[in-house]
Amino acid sequence: MSTYIDSMRTTLLAAPPPSGHPRTDARTKRLLACGVIAGPLFVATFLIAGAARADYDPLRHPVSSLALGGAGWIQSVNFILAGLLTLAFTVGLRRVLRTATGPARGSFWGPLLIGGWAVGLVGAGVFVTDPVGGYPPGTPAVQGEYTGAPAFLHDAFSVFGFTALIAACAVFTVRFAVRHEPGWSILSAVAGLVFTAALVLSTIGFGQVDPLTGIAGLLQRVMAATACIWIACLALHAMRHADRP
Repeated sequence: MSTYIDSMRTTLLAAPPPSGHPRTDARTKRLLACGVIAGPLFVATFLIAGAARADYDPLRHPVSSLALGGAGWIQSVNFILAGLLTLAFTVGLRRVLRTATGPARGSFWGPLLIGGWAVGLVGAGVFVTDPVGGYPPGTPAVQGEYTGAPAFLHDAFSVFGFTALIAACAVFTVRFAVRHEPGWSILSAVAGLVFTAALVLSTIGFGQVDPLTGIAGLLQRVMAATACIWIACLALHAMRHADRP
């Protein structure tokens, strides 16, 4: 009998964890990987598109303006793809945070708010913005009012996504602090502050208020890059957590 018990104990200890556990769930890891690639792909695409577009000044004009014109579909697809990849990431993130040991604060709202940022990206891709800053050539620097529903919805989805991302940074700042991970808490706080500051300043610049007018596009790119880097770092952190025994 003791031999049988020892045999069973050895078998159980050697058996892998249940397939639903995030450490062995390949689907969860693929979902988390979406968060790693979404941001870099998004940023690289709009940087290349902006550099290749005639009469487009990346320092001055918003990323959304790349959706205007004949090749505008590239940026529209870029918005939508980045949003869908980020949505997939939030599913994997929720799985990992739900099974994490220790305080579970933020395990619901954190992924949900990042999902709001993702929805904002998708909406910004579906609905095209109005011209701003004199691009395309021949258009006014500032539109007095929206030219149609698509432009209004583009801005509405964008504001929704921006607000959700800022709130997500706050949620993870608290979550990491409660879990005694000060480095990640500080990173989340700094990301939220930089994103917010760049958002406010770029918005002022797009309103043609000097001296920010000439660097509004740069400020917006800092904002977008901050969000993408933070989400990619969060995805990598979640992947490492999922591999822990």
